[in-house]
Parts: sequence; C-alpha cells; structure tokens
Amino acid sequence: MLIRFFSLIFLLLSLVAPSHAQSDPKPLIDALSKADFNEAETLIGQIAATGDVRVVPALDAFSNGDLYFRKSDDLVFIAKAAGSGFELIDPLTGMSAGQAPKNAVTKIKVNNNLRRVIRSAMGGLTLMSPDRAVRLQAADAVLRSPGPENLELVEAALAKETDSEVKTRMEEARAVSVLSSNRSIDEKRVAIETIRNLGGRNALGILNSVSGSIDAGLKGDLAAAIDAIEGEQKLWDMVQNVWYGLSLGSVLLLAAIGLAITFGVMGIINMAHGEMVMLGAYSTFIVQEAIRSNAPGLFDWSLAIALPVAFLITGAVGFVIERGVIRFLYGRPLETLLATWGVSLILQQAIRSIFGPTNQEVGNPSWMSGSFALGGMTITWNRLWIVLFSMSIFMALLVVMKKSAYGLNMRAVTQNRRMASSMGIRTPWVDALTFALGSGIAGIAGVALSQIDNVSPNLGQSYIIDSFMVVVFGGVGNLWGTLVGALSLGVLNKFLEPSVGAVLGKILVLVLIILFIQKRPRGLFALKGRAVEA
Repeated sequence: MLIRFFSLIFLLLSLVAPSHAQSDPKPLIDALSKADFNEAETLIGQIAATGDVRVVPALDAFSNGDLYFRKSDDLVFIAKAAGSGFELIDPLTGMSAGQAPKNAVTKIKVNNNLRRVIRSAMGGLTLMSPDRAVRLQAADAVLRSPGPENLELVEAALAKETDSEVKTRMEEARAVSVLSSNRSIDEKRVAIETIRNLGGRNALGILNSVSGSIDAGLKGDLAAAIDAIEGEQKLWDMVQNVWYGLSLGSVLLLAAIGLAITFGVMGIINMAHGEMVMLGAYSTFIVQEAIRSNAPGLFDWSLAIALPVAFLITGAVGFVIERGVIRFLYGRPLETLLATWGVSLILQQAIRSIFGPTNQEVGNPSWMSGSFALGGMTITWNRLWIVLFSMSIFMALLVVMKKSAYGLNMRAVTQNRRMASSMGIRTPWVDALTFALGSGIAGIAGVALSQIDNVSPNLGQSYIIDSFMVVVFGGVGNLWGTLVGALSLGVLNKFLEPSVGAVLGKILVLVLIILFIQKRPRGLFALKGRAVEA
C-alpha cells in the first residue's frame, strides 16, 4: 500500500514539474520484464512520470496483455500474432523489430490492480498532452468512465489548463470523479450541481449509478438533480420527436409533391409514381458508379450531378408514359389506375433485370455524413440537408406555378379545363408537360431518398400510399396543402410510433385521414374554380 502511495505521489509531482522528469522511458519499460506486480506498479508510475506520450501504446498493450519480453536479452516489445510466432514491435517507435517464435518470448503478466494503475497513468499522460484535442478526448473518457483513481490526475491537469472548453470539460470530469470518491459532503454537493448543469442522459446515468451509495445527507440534492434532468430530458425528447416528424414529413413532401401536381391537374391516379422515385434513386447509383470509376475526386459532387440527370431521365419516362398510355384513358379513372399499375410492374421488373433484385450501394458525400448535437438532441447531417432540400424544391415549384406562363396555364387547366381550352391553351401538351414535371420531381426525390433508404426495385412502393394520403389530406392539387399535410402526418407518425408501434401507428393515421375526409372531402386546402367546385 505504501509503495502504491509513494508511486502516485511521484507521478503527480512529475506531472506538475515535468522539467525534472526522466527523459528516456525505454529502460523503465524493459525493466518490466523482471518485475513482480508491486514493482510493475512502481515502474508504471515512473514511466508515466517521464511525461513522454510515446509510452501510451506500450501501456495500452500492457493492459491488454500484448506486452512480451524476449528471453535472450530481456528487451520488451509489443507482440502481435503472425503465423506460428509473433511480430515484435518497438514499444516507443511502433517500428517492427522482426519476428520471433512463441518459445522465444514471454508475456508480461498483468492483473486488475495493474490495469487500474495503467488507466490512471494513461489518463494523466493524455490529460497533460500538449495536443488540445487529446486533452479534450481524455476528459471525455473520464466523463464516460468516472472513478476516484482519476481524481488527482484530473485536478493536476485542471490546475495547468488554459483552454476554456477543455477546462470546462475537465471540471465536469472532476465532478463525476468526486461523487465516487471519499471527498467531503460539501464537495460532493457542488459536484452534483455541476453534473445537474451538465444535463443529458450521461449525467442522468452518472447520478443514478451513485444513488445507492451516496451519503444520506445528499439524497435530497441527488433526487432534485435527477428530477430536474429527467424533466429537461422529456422536453428534449419531445423536441427530438418533432424534428424526426419534420424530417419524415420532408421525405413525404418530396415523394408527394410531384403526385400532387399530376393528380390535381390531370385527375390521374398514377400508381407508377413510386417507380419514378425509384428511377431517380437508381440514377444516383449510376452517376456515383461512373464517378467512382472515372473521377473519384468528384464524389462529393455526385448528388449535384445526379439531380439534373435524375430529373431528365424520370421526366422523359413520364412524358413517354403520358403520351403512350395515359392520354388515351382520360375520364376513365379505373382503367388509368390499372394501366399505371401495370407500368409500375414493368418498370420494377426492368430494373430487376438490369441491376438485379438486391440493394445497390449509394454513398453519402462527406458533407452529408455524421451528426451534431443541438441542446439535448442529435441531428444527422443527411436528414438536415434533405429538409432544406425539400423546402428549396417546394419554393422553386411554387415560383414556377405562380410566376411563369407555364404555371399560369397549368393552374387554368386545373380550375377549368374547358374554359382554358377555349382560350387557346393546348391542354394536351399542358397535361404531358405536367406529367413530365411531376415525374421529374419524383426523380429528384429519389436522389434524396437514396441517402436514407435502401436503393432497390421496391423503393417506390414504400412511399406511394403515404404520398396519396398526403395529397388527399392536404387538398388535391394544392402545393401548400401538400406541405402542411406532409409535415403534419410526419409529426403525427413520430408521436404515435413510440406508444403504439410503427404499423399500428400508420393504421391509426389512415383511420384519422378517412374520418377527416368524411368532414372535409376536398382536404385542408381545397382548390377554387368553377370546374372544381361543380
């Protein structure tokens, strides 16, 4: 026990006054070959006291049982299995020192007590690192795994820290270590308040973990802190659900907005709309494969390149479908539904024949990868970009509909087809271009959905029913109704799922929409015009 005490004192003094530290840790590492557990504990303190961060891999290997000494000269190496023997790695430089048969080396034994000492030593080395990122990472590690053995090391590092962010993180790390130590009640009370201000699930877990062993005088403070964090967490969980709902709503908006145009202008129930989304996703796959093969440096631009490609391909397919099939079936909704369903089956089978039935790999550009924390919730970059992209497409389409001559013709045909035709508007071409535009937007939706869903021949089937629900709920042919309907159904879904499950949640949403349509047959925002009101 005395040896452990003096080795810890020696370690702390060396951290505070590194000018007196031993410069070369190699002889100390080699001395581990002949040391027993008590001597090894002392040597670990001396190795850490050198302040040389190069010893971290050696200490980590020692803790994991990968430190060996060579019998011929008692030199210590990190050993990795290589065939029937070991590859020897220099513990300081990380350079290979050749290979040795198994009977030429001996493992340096380690026990749990040594592992604890090693963790403390490594924590001290990283907390005192000249690299700010390393110190911040070390403080985070202490936060995740608090313990009284880290307390002195954290305090020594905290006394020398000058960076404000790292210092704040170290103060939080010190607080979580104080709770599991034998410090005074007043210090622990301050630590509870620090952790309470930290907030989040990690803080809640730390407080709950010490609730059984905390001093009786601190039970009230601990309970108040836990209640406060739980209250904040419930609020953040609600905000997170709203965000998930808006994210899902933006996906539904992308999938439904093209359908809203074709359904509203032409009155066509297009069962092949989901396949337009699928074709857009496969267009993204084709573009990325071409970039991977010919210009991998452009991969981060792959989505920007795929957007016009998907729009043109799916728009052209939609134009061909309208000119080749749908224009002969106007005014016959059942035949149109069956015909477009047949087209959807043909497109699915064509994709299966060309690309196969399995999922295709579509990668995320670097700017759409990862996530970031906002308060008590986590936001992924791909979802955030899809929300922004959906709003951009919506606003662009709104401008086209309100400000362009084509948009004026489309609205005229929607409100009164006969009057528009008598005024010289070529309604068949408006229908064809409208169907092409709706299909092109569905293709753009497929580009976005390829970043969050599996790219397979069945991709579109996952969204076609939800898209129809959005269009009917919002009001047929009304873009603002489609926006409100998509976001409303997305949020409603995400609030129902935790309590009733995903499948039952969708059923309840469908029932609610049916009940709503009974009261408002034209949806939230009904179109106005002599023909549509007739």
